[in-house]
Amino acid sequence: MIKTKKIPQRKCIACQTRGDKKGLIRIVKNKEGQIFLDPSGKANGRGAYVCATKECLEKAIKTKALNRAFRVDVEDDVYSHLIEELEKYENEDENE
Repeated sequence: MIKTKKIPQRKCIACQTRGDKKGLIRIVKNKEGQIFLDPSGKANGRGAYVCATKECLEKAIKTKALNRAFRVDVEDDVYSHLIEELEKYENEDENE
């Protein structure tokens, strides 16, 4: 009998859909209070998952889902930086 490997499931904080961990992007808040995208999914800190689309990230910003996930008020410049990072990430995926 062959064991099948479990595929980790995570939930998008914006649209509430479940998906494979690799299909979502992790946003991390580390001990220093920095908030950034973690495409590898391995950075230290508290993480929240968002679908790899700009629409879901914008919805998370609009509904203040990141504020609830990280239990802190996230500033507007952090949001704009996250959107820029996601756009770079999306462009890299399209070029591959």
